Amino acid sequence: MMPEELRRGRYVSLTTYRKNGTGVATPVWYAVDGDELYAWTRTDSWKVKRLRNDPRVEVALCDLRGNIDEGAGRFAGEGRLVTGEELRRIRGLLSRKYTWQYWLTDVPAMIVRLGKRPHTGIVVRFR
Repeated sequence: MMPEELRRGRYVSLTTYRKNGTGVATPVWYAVDGDELYAWTRTDSWKVKRLRNDPRVEVALCDLRGNIDEGAGRFAGEGRLVTGEELRRIRGLLSRKYTWQYWLTDVPAMIVRLGKRPHTGIVVRFR
């Protein structure tokens, strides 16, 4: 079940876990559709490597720098990595939510990269 407060945030701190169980938090753009939370990241990122080894995640609303307000809810879930059509859907959700920020940051970066740094989608289901 999707925590209601996540439906209205701007950024989430996405915590993924190392093999030794240590959590690593990263602020990310995200979108919500139904009962799932969607984000994307570079395929070669450590988040992707950690999720391949351990699908556990923790999510909390945060600011641009990853600071979480005291008393903010932290929600446990399971992350799944996606590519292809599911990734295109995630990009569409993010471009609708972040409109001009998405077009000012991600579109020029994609053009400059010429596809050299592929991305992977992250789908989170909550427990």
